[in-house]
Amino acid sequence: MVSPEQIPAVSRVYRLQWEESQQSFVLLYPEGMVQLNGSAGEIMAQVDGVKSVADVIAALEAKFPEAGDLSADILEFLEIARDKHWITIS
Repeated sequence: MVSPEQIPAVSRVYRLQWEESQQSFVLLYPEGMVQLNGSAGEIMAQVDGVKSVADVIAALEAKFPEAGDLSADILEFLEIARDKHWITIS
């Protein structure tokens, strides 16, 4: 289970970038591309291998104050991203 003190990083196989033609963040990898929805893209954009999960949650709650408590949704997404090997957690 992902915890707030852990530090997520994009896996070396993937590269996160904004794809203007699709108006979304994508994860590029040698065999193709994963198009991320808006929420997933916003979370992945915060994953830099330096910020803790708690920092990611705080940054997104500050960016989207009208959304309220985002911690459960962010933790759930990071679990999924780790299971898909999009991120590593240390």
